Amino acid sequence: MGLLAKTGGLRMSAEKQETLLKLSILSIAAVLSFATRLFSVLRFESVIHEFDPYFNYRTTKFLAEEGFYNFHNWFDDRAWYPLGRIIGGTIYPGLMVTSAALYHLAWLLNITIDIRNVCVFLAPLFSSLTTIVTYLLTKELKDSAAGLVAASMIAIVPGYISRSVAGSYDNEGIAIFCMLFTYYMWIKAVKTGAIFWSSLAALAYFYMVSSWGGYVFLINLIPLHVLTLMATGRFSHRIYVAYSTLYCVGTVLSMQISFVGFQPVQSSEHMLALGVFGLCQIHSLVDYLRSKMSQNDFELLFKALVFSMVVISFVVGGALTVTGKISPWTGRFYSLLDPSYAKNHIPIIASVSEHQPTSWSSFYFDLQILVFLFPAGLYFCFSKLTDSNIFLILYGVTSIYFAGVMVRLMLVLAPVMCILSGIGASSMLLTYMKQIESGKVVDKKSKKFENNYVLRSEIATLFVAVMCFLFVSYTLHCTWVTAEAYSSPSIVLSARSPDGGRMIFDDFREAYYWLRMNTPEDAKVMSWWDYGYQITAMANRTILVDNNTWNNTHISRVGQAMASSEDKAYEIMRELDVDYVLVIFGGLTGYSSDDINKFLWMVRIGGSTDKGKHITEWDYYSPAGEFRVDKEGSPVLLNCLMYKMCYYRFGQVYTEGGKPSGYDRVRNMEIGNKDFELDVLEEAYTTEHWLVRIYKVKDLRNRGI
Repeated sequence: MGLLAKTGGLRMSAEKQETLLKLSILSIAAVLSFATRLFSVLRFESVIHEFDPYFNYRTTKFLAEEGFYNFHNWFDDRAWYPLGRIIGGTIYPGLMVTSAALYHLAWLLNITIDIRNVCVFLAPLFSSLTTIVTYLLTKELKDSAAGLVAASMIAIVPGYISRSVAGSYDNEGIAIFCMLFTYYMWIKAVKTGAIFWSSLAALAYFYMVSSWGGYVFLINLIPLHVLTLMATGRFSHRIYVAYSTLYCVGTVLSMQISFVGFQPVQSSEHMLALGVFGLCQIHSLVDYLRSKMSQNDFELLFKALVFSMVVISFVVGGALTVTGKISPWTGRFYSLLDPSYAKNHIPIIASVSEHQPTSWSSFYFDLQILVFLFPAGLYFCFSKLTDSNIFLILYGVTSIYFAGVMVRLMLVLAPVMCILSGIGASSMLLTYMKQIESGKVVDKKSKKFENNYVLRSEIATLFVAVMCFLFVSYTLHCTWVTAEAYSSPSIVLSARSPDGGRMIFDDFREAYYWLRMNTPEDAKVMSWWDYGYQITAMANRTILVDNNTWNNTHISRVGQAMASSEDKAYEIMRELDVDYVLVIFGGLTGYSSDDINKFLWMVRIGGSTDKGKHITEWDYYSPAGEFRVDKEGSPVLLNCLMYKMCYYRFGQVYTEGGKPSGYDRVRNMEIGNKDFELDVLEEAYTTEHWLVRIYKVKDLRNRGI
């Protein structure tokens, strides 16, 4: 008995040690996930990145200071002049509410942190939580070993870091955690069929809906999973309870978000979820009737029921669609199904770089060895099909398609790549590690070399060594990508000097500070929509258009002004009550994301409405069909407002040794229109490196002059 007690104690001790080891690895992965995303804070000061995060920061600050009621009813008169914007009804508030809650909690605990620092570090904090929930989800799908590998992978995968680095205060920073947490609860609900887990899945889905518009992917993937289970004969009472609870509770909760409203029961994007819910009820009814009726009677009733439901569905669905009760698919949704749709019909959507198709190099850049481990994970899922594995297969296949169509959705693909890669790597390592162990056992027992076992052991050892090398390569690649590509805020640019040092270009903040300090508080600033959020948040000035891009007509009017001659542009600017015009110019420094490189999109969007029909893209090309800014360029281009604002006084500037004055370092050509003066604008301010140029609109001339 004493020996048994000692053996049991040793066994329990070993189990505890294994559990402690797993917790330690998971904790290290979570901490690594947080630490990897702090490159930007170490390299620069604690700043907000990109464009959208500045709007999110501004609204979060308002929420923290004014409270939720004022935030929900806030009419922002500094945006979309003269239209304005109702903030509470046009955003997903989950990000702001989360930050404000953490901010107030910190102050309640006497941690005097600024709301800006909460915004900067929120995404890294949630990336740690994402690492943990990835472990839990993968453990539920496979086992704890695969969960640890998947958690370690997602901790540093560039495809996720790109949206969760410190300062990247965007909806996706918390939405990926919400999405994976919802999937985890869904898998638990599918396995148990319990209302408890289904209700938690609905609450997690509500958090997801409040955080990001990408929830549409989630509410279509889960019904697709249920539909697949029906088609494969795997539908059961567990699935019925899980989905019915999730759909009913989740839909009611999601409709509490003002921006969502009645879309879950009115928009085409949500009709799959509604249709599958109806099918669940019909399937359950059919199963009940089958158990109560004879075979002949059931078959007759079943045929009548199917025919009736198909006819009713078509009639009711068609009537609701024709009358407008069910709204058609949005342009962004169409562009996911047809990548050429936005380019041909909605140029404002196609102009966003995040909406472009993903190149093959981007897959490797953002995922590295996951690209090769992903098929292995799919193989192991197919080799042992379960309800949970079918969900994972559907998630992987659909997300890889959507990520290929739109580069922004790489963020949705990265988690499932880590999960499937974790399953694949863990399963293969487990198989080959056993071969190494079996080779050692045979060696010790027989003390002779058996060719088959020696070969197996050597191959297994080689495979494990190769996998270790690949993991080290993955770690180095992820660290390099994070440091070089995803840690530099777009508002503070950096470059390498000839001596190898780092040069910092802080022209954006310089320009916004000048606007804030040197222009009237009620001044209206016209710029392309990319910079609207930053101008409003940092310069605190009224802008005409911003990154919300909800009104194509208003943006088109700005594009028409930029693409027109000075006289015609002046009429538009007087119509829009513009005081200052801001443009981004990279010809001096070599900054390629300037307004000249974006100009053709301004032309396309400007000519997409009735008032801009006279603006055609081909007028801005040279006779040879090229977009050129030198002497061979189109006269229409060389005399439009955008060209003149960017190149004013640039013709007298020498940018490179051995090159003529007015040499554009981005376009690699000497500008064609050097000696001109501005008639309707006057230069107000140009930043140190000429990256931002601000012009004041002249008043109307006095009569008689």
